[in-house]
Amino acid sequence: MNLPARRTLCTLALLLVANGAWAQQLYRSVDANGRVIFSDQPPAASAKAAPARSGGTAPAAVTANTAGLPYELRQVVQRYPVTLYTGDQCAPCDTGRSLLTTRGIPFDERTVKTAEDTDALQRLSGQASLPLLTIGSQQLKGYGDAEWSQYLDAAGYPKSNQLPSGFRVNPATPLVAQQAAPAVRAETQRAAPAPASSPAPEGPTPGNPAGIRF
Repeated sequence: MNLPARRTLCTLALLLVANGAWAQQLYRSVDANGRVIFSDQPPAASAKAAPARSGGTAPAAVTANTAGLPYELRQVVQRYPVTLYTGDQCAPCDTGRSLLTTRGIPFDERTVKTAEDTDALQRLSGQASLPLLTIGSQQLKGYGDAEWSQYLDAAGYPKSNQLPSGFRVNPATPLVAQQAAPAVRAETQRAAPAPASSPAPEGPTPGNPAGIRF
């Protein structure tokens, strides 16, 4: 084989390797508990393939605003809802929120401010650090531009903003719903007990000369 031909083959081989690296994608599968799992490893033979992105019913936990979304995007939101958990004075939280907003990802935001919120976050993710991003049942702890984008791509979210004009993301809400303090019931002032009537004097009196008693 002459030198130009060898160079051509080497170039093709390098291109194939590079393309393979760039084309690496996440696999979707469903575990024994019915949760959709994303992984860069092919699912085991016993694992069930994740349901197609179109069709099906929305999980009960979906709360993201889907009104007016394009059909394909609405299906993705219903199947893999995105929730962002944030806190005050959290720069990575702000960066993560900006990524989702710029890319046009419909998402819910849960704020962690109180001790109850922190406890709930600990139970949810096993740690109290922020931000936390969930895509369906998948949890991404801490912010990572490449990682978040990779998982959003695998879930089927568009790479560019496709939200209709005027679309508004739901306002952020506390992780633990704050119950309204019970209204203080005004106690009616109890009427002072009536003074016990004095027993009628025994025997005749000027008002009861016969001394009659009942």
